[in-house]
Amino acid sequence: MQPVCLTFDNGPEPTTTPLVLEVLARRGIQASFFPIGTKLHDPARRALAERALAEGHRIGNHTLHHGVPLGRRPAAEAVAEITGAEALLHGLNAHRLFRPNGGGGQVGPHLLNRAALNHLTTEAYSVVLWNAVPRDWDDAEGWPDRALAAARQAQAPVLMVLHDLLPDAMAHLDRVLGTLTDEGARFTPDFPAACLPLVAGRPAPGYELTKICQEENAT
Repeated sequence: MQPVCLTFDNGPEPTTTPLVLEVLARRGIQASFFPIGTKLHDPARRALAERALAEGHRIGNHTLHHGVPLGRRPAAEAVAEITGAEALLHGLNAHRLFRPNGGGGQVGPHLLNRAALNHLTTEAYSVVLWNAVPRDWDDAEGWPDRALAAARQAQAPVLMVLHDLLPDAMAHLDRVLGTLTDEGARFTPDFPAACLPLVAGRPAPGYELTKICQEENAT
């Protein structure tokens, strides 16, 4: 079985993030969390992000408001989604990680516009994509089967997107991780190279950034 890298988007949530952190700690697994920037205005949610960092997980930028993917926004608005979130992440995003929102988990040129890509390049961000999206946010009971199938069938290292949003969905997390462990999965905090089109502001060799970026800025 291929290595599995776990990531959690759209938190932190007081009803769910502690459960996720407890499962990861019990399993000895390090993951990465990509919170929505505006949630960090709330001291309780900010404290959860700080807890995740203190427990060895990485924290990244997942835009200020989420919503419409950046490739479908005006240039200045897209950049503001990144800079606004980064201001609220102060002290948390040491690795300069950025994950665009996919609008349902799709990868394509809707993810970024040229202004956003230029900003990420200039500011030396690493862009973290994905190759497994079991849709836990809209199917709390069915996502475990899709997650297990994605890991079992993978021909390359897996970067899985989960969400520390719904407690009913994350109630299955320990079972999924236990099953994968029993089947020989190795969990790693390292992102697969194929899911990193931009590393510290530099395009990955051979990666066509037009795959994730509109050719022209929106107006």
